Amino acid sequence: MKAVSVDNLNGVVNQFIITTPKGQYFQSYDSIIVFVPANSGKIQLDEYYWAYSKTTGRYRNIFLGETKAETQRNIDNGTYKLTNLN
Repeated sequence: MKAVSVDNLNGVVNQFIITTPKGQYFQSYDSIIVFVPANSGKIQLDEYYWAYSKTTGRYRNIFLGETKAETQRNIDNGTYKLTNLN
C-alpha cells in the first residue's frame, strides 16, 4: 500500500493538501485546483476551477506561495499547464 496523507490547508475546513507518491494536490471543497508532480514536472492547474472564486484563489495563492497575477504569468509563459484535473 502506498502512503497518502490528507491535511487541511492552514487548518481551514474544505481546503485540503493531498500528498501521494505522484505529488501534491490542492483541493478546494470537491474540486482539485492544483497538482504539483513529485518528479519536478510542470505544475498543473484545473482549467475551470483554478480561478473559480475568491476563496479558492486565496488558498491557491497560499498553496503556491504567489499572487494570482504571478500564477497568471506562469500560465501565460508556459511554466504552468492548464488541464482538466476533475
